Amino acid sequence: MLDLIIIGGSAAATAAGIYAARRGLNFKIITKDFGGEVATSGEIGNWPGTIKTDGIALAQQFKEHLKFYSVEPEEGIEVEKITRLEDGTFCIAVKDSKAGKCDYAAKAVIVATGVRPKELNISGEKEFRNKGVTYCTVCDGPLFAGKITAVIGGGNSALEAGLMLADIAEKVYVINKNPIFKGDAILLDNLKTRKNVEIIYNARAKEVIGSEFVNGLKYNDGAGDTQELKVNGIFIHIGMVPNSTLVPSETEKNAFGEIIVNKNCETNIPGLYAAGDMTDTPFKQIIIAAGQGTTAALNTVSYLNKLK
Repeated sequence: MLDLIIIGGSAAATAAGIYAARRGLNFKIITKDFGGEVATSGEIGNWPGTIKTDGIALAQQFKEHLKFYSVEPEEGIEVEKITRLEDGTFCIAVKDSKAGKCDYAAKAVIVATGVRPKELNISGEKEFRNKGVTYCTVCDGPLFAGKITAVIGGGNSALEAGLMLADIAEKVYVINKNPIFKGDAILLDNLKTRKNVEIIYNARAKEVIGSEFVNGLKYNDGAGDTQELKVNGIFIHIGMVPNSTLVPSETEKNAFGEIIVNKNCETNIPGLYAAGDMTDTPFKQIIIAAGQGTTAALNTVSYLNKLK
């Protein structure tokens, strides 16, 4: 039986894997695809020690760091369910399993499966992802310096994206399907002072248009008529979905489906840890996810020592 299974393939899982290897644990990293949301990011300028990189390059560095410790993540594995048996063993069942309910067994589990952005599910959205359509303004905003952009959303993340782009882009449209914003009034008031920002209410995004890259956005206005904006970039901020359905049903989650953890990255289930963006940590950043992965791994060592 393994000491530990790490589920995920991004910053949190990488950090957990490095520390697990350094402590000599018998473990595996399993993931649907390596890199996660990091790999889909554009330019990255906030990873300490690396002034400028991009998501694909950073994900490759993560993999190389693991390889240095002879850790090869098992990719193409989608975990369907985690079950904790009466003796404390964790059984991991994967999608399309041939082994039944227990494809992997371990004494402890770190879940680091991240989040996925909510999508508008409109025409052109998938086709132009990373070609002008993005879900991360912090990651990709600097790429649109001096260009025309649109932010879609009605909460704090959309307002913050609008404020960031106002300092970068030539023009920013902020499109809200509702007549009011659900975010903080101070953010909205600040946004309204920006001369290059135009807020459009009661507007429902309809279609992303372009050729090789995005060059426009169609939306239905309050009267139901179709309007078109000429834009180079579309930043979608309508929320995130935590990849948390795989954990045992008794795992405590908040109203958003995020796994609740304490400062040690412990869940309410002994031996089950969670790290990264699918936890209830308030900031979703690569460096924070890596820190949580480290914390989870070190506390896993303490947990395993107590079992012995």
